[in-house]
Amino acid sequence: MDLIPHPLVVRARRLATDLLAPEAERVDQEGVPAGHIEAVKRSGLLGVAAPAEHGGAGAPPAVLRETAEILAGACCATWFVQTQHHTPVQTLARSELPVRERLLGPLSRGELLSGVAYAHLRSFPRRPVRVSRQGQGWRFDGTVPWYTGWGLNDVMLLAGVTDSEEVLFAFAEAREQPGLRASAPLRLAALTAARTVSLELDGLWLPAEAVALHTPYARWAAGDRIKTLHTNPAVFGVAEAALSLLDDGTAAPLRSRLADVRDRAYALADLPAPEVRAGERLAVRAEAYEVLRAATTAAVVAGGGRSMALTSRAQRLAREGLFLLVQGQTAESREAHLRALATPRGQTR
Repeated sequence: MDLIPHPLVVRARRLATDLLAPEAERVDQEGVPAGHIEAVKRSGLLGVAAPAEHGGAGAPPAVLRETAEILAGACCATWFVQTQHHTPVQTLARSELPVRERLLGPLSRGELLSGVAYAHLRSFPRRPVRVSRQGQGWRFDGTVPWYTGWGLNDVMLLAGVTDSEEVLFAFAEAREQPGLRASAPLRLAALTAARTVSLELDGLWLPAEAVALHTPYARWAAGDRIKTLHTNPAVFGVAEAALSLLDDGTAAPLRSRLADVRDRAYALADLPAPEVRAGERLAVRAEAYEVLRAATTAAVVAGGGRSMALTSRAQRLAREGLFLLVQGQTAESREAHLRALATPRGQTR
């Protein structure tokens, strides 16, 4: 008996079929339009993992993963803009600070879209963004190398490190203001459409009431490490989209490999002790990348010379696959992936 899909999965499929996939090649060249973001907001997908008591769906992780696969496979740029939103929601859901009551509801209901500016924390002990006390608030100085969704997001969750090696996350309006200046949009090999910029911070001041998290760096890094061990659901979504461009005979063995690694990745993600079997998680993650590479390469080969046109879906998916190889990358995941690439198939290290 087929299980009835979650309502948000149904909405994600409808959004993907009716809007995202038909427009994906145009969006890839012109940028994610505000209309796509408004459609995502109306769909309720921004609240998929948000607490129900604050207007979200409170859906289990499996639903969040499935909707991510659907959106990424349809239009990876739109997926990438909206996926930033889930970290601020989850941060607020765990917070006991006053900003929780001010923003968790609007973010959970999709009234506001949030971006994130915290990946630079992974370069510690370097401190690209420094935070210091100033009056009744906090001063931010430095450079955020990557910020996605500029011009589309309403707010951002900005992070930096203090002199005492604590991380501080606080919300700011996602617009230029005193102490915050954005670069021109970055031209990237893939996902230029996601409107990524760098941010220059020169005395940006945020009040204490904007703070969502203040904790020792070591404690934050331990939790962040667990998240980066997992395989991104977008990998499976983009791979499946590439396989849909192949004939059944070519796609069948690759689809079988994809289903196998997907099942193992999600089984590991659902373990009650998320910190265990780290090596296995990284190995499965690398294996998922290998299937993604094979699927997108097969789509390009099947398309022949047409795949070199910027309007080619196969080529777009291949570039998006390249992007996913490094998105959310840490030194640990990079080393594990490189080891896997250097090891002949059928051997283990």
